[in-house]
Amino acid sequence: MILCEKTSPVSGLTNIMSINATTEQYTLWQEGMCIQHAMPDATVDQREFLISGCTPACWDSMFGSEEDAA
Repeated sequence: MILCEKTSPVSGLTNIMSINATTEQYTLWQEGMCIQHAMPDATVDQREFLISGCTPACWDSMFGSEEDAA
């Protein structure tokens, strides 16, 4: 597990997320490997956080949650 700190482009808040990956996997991604190949055990939300800095709450604030759509 690694801890990653990112600033949300939506809220401007700094968030920290625990990512199911090793530092070696993170390095592979930083060097150009596709994130889903470099970090196969990371969840979709974790990978999105690394790429964009957006948390699930950010996505909900922009587009609503799945519960809102029902």
